[in-house]
Amino acid sequence: MDLVGFDTATPRVSVAVARDGVVIAELDLPPGRRHAEDLAPAIADLCRCSDVTMGGLSAIAAGTGPGLFTGLRVGITTARVLAQALRIPVVGVATLDLVAYPLRHSGRVIVPVLDARRHEVFFAKYRGVPGGLQRISDYAVSRPDELASDLAATGDEVLLAGEPALLDRCGLDDLEHVETGGAMAAGPRAGALVELATAAVVREEFCAPNELTPMYLRLSDAEIAWDHRRVEPRG
Repeated sequence: MDLVGFDTATPRVSVAVARDGVVIAELDLPPGRRHAEDLAPAIADLCRCSDVTMGGLSAIAAGTGPGLFTGLRVGITTARVLAQALRIPVVGVATLDLVAYPLRHSGRVIVPVLDARRHEVFFAKYRGVPGGLQRISDYAVSRPDELASDLAATGDEVLLAGEPALLDRCGLDDLEHVETGGAMAAGPRAGALVELATAAVVREEFCAPNELTPMYLRLSDAEIAWDHRRVEPRG
């Protein structure tokens, strides 16, 4: 079973191809590139280099966020279009799950953190279980100081995952009982996505292309600006 997956929820686009649950090729595009222009060529190049044909794919997998609005829209739209054109199902996996997945063998509470802009972060909490991960909190967005207070109050041994610069800027890596996952869990990887998605396909946990939806957790800047204009009093 061949499967291609990609995550576009952060500035770094990640694409991977798997065969029978084993990653055979993976590509991470550097930040600063345009998701809409780079994603489709990256998918085509990776498949060609892996001797995987688009017509031979069993499913498309996409990271569903939370993350940056523009990037998420590009990824979700691309997954829908490809799956619809190829008449195959699509699997959506939360982007925070992808960041936590490489750390699943830790005995600590795993907390992946992504930059949400506006001085906020996206996060969730997980524990490793036999065969994978169990999420033990909702997907959430908060200020870093609120997350730090929450982690300090629980007293749990925590393993943080995310960009080192983000964790340092937010002061999250200075907390007691907290370690960081390092480079292996600095951001979402499509290799984790295709592994998780392959297992989901085997369990028939997939959806039709038009049922794939992004996870935003909050309004976009444009929507907030529109709401503000609606409530402003007229002169």
